[in-house]
Amino acid sequence: MAYMHEYAKPFFFEGGEHAVLLTHGFTGTPATVRYLGERLRDAGFTVQGICLPGHGTKLEDMRPVRWQDYLNAELTAVRELKEKYPYVSVCGLSMGGDLTLIAAEQMEVTSCIPISAPMKTQVRFDWAAGALSVFVPVTYWRNGGKVDPNDPMKDYKAGYAGFPTRSVTDLRHLMHLARKNLYAISCPMLVVQSHGDHTISKDSADIILAEAGARQKEMLWLADAPHACTASEACDEIAERVIPFLRKAQNA
Repeated sequence: MAYMHEYAKPFFFEGGEHAVLLTHGFTGTPATVRYLGERLRDAGFTVQGICLPGHGTKLEDMRPVRWQDYLNAELTAVRELKEKYPYVSVCGLSMGGDLTLIAAEQMEVTSCIPISAPMKTQVRFDWAAGALSVFVPVTYWRNGGKVDPNDPMKDYKAGYAGFPTRSVTDLRHLMHLARKNLYAISCPMLVVQSHGDHTISKDSADIILAEAGARQKEMLWLADAPHACTASEACDEIAERVIPFLRKAQNA
C-alpha cells in the first residue's frame, strides 16, 4: 500500500503491560496521533496507532468506506490488544474520539480518552451531506490541507485536503451512535477539548461529561489549540495529563 507520508502508516511501539490504542480522525492519518504515541512510548506504555480504512493513501480511497468499516477497525484492534495485554486503554482524536467512546461503551477497557470528540459539528448543512454530494462530490478543507513548511510539527499533520461529501453522513452516524450510548461507559475517562476548536460544537465535552456513566471523569480544557490538537505544540500539555491519568486508571 502506498501511504501519502511515512508517518501516515500505522505504528506500533512495544512497551509495558498497559497498551494504548490511538485512533486518528476523519480524513486524518496515524501521523496526527503519532507524537502523543511517542510520548506514551517514552513513558513505558505499549502503543498502537491504526490507520482507518480509506485513509492515509489518496482521497478517492475514502469513497467506498462506510461507518461500519471504521467501527470494525476500532473494535478489532481493541480485541486483539486485549488478547495480549492485561490493560488496554483507548484514545482517539476527533472522529477517532467518537470511535473511542463507542469502544468503551461496547467493550471492557481500562480507560477512555476522547480528544476533540464531536457530539455535533460547526459545519453548516452537514445534515444534508447525502443530498449535496450529488452536486458537490468532494468538499475541500478551507486551507486546502496546506501545511506550513516551517511548522516543527509538519510531519505530524499528514492528511487529506478534503473528503467525499457523502462521507459526512458516516461521521454523523458515528457521532449519534457514540452519544446514544454514553451511559454505558463505566471505565475512568479523560475528556480533552480546546477553547480554540472551531470544528466541533463548543459543548461537545460538556455533553460527554454529563451523559457518560463513568464515575471517574476528568476534563482537560486547552486554551487555544486547534481541533487536531495532538498534531500541535499543545500535545505536550496533553501528554503531561494523559500519562498520570493512564497510570491511575491502571491502578484503580
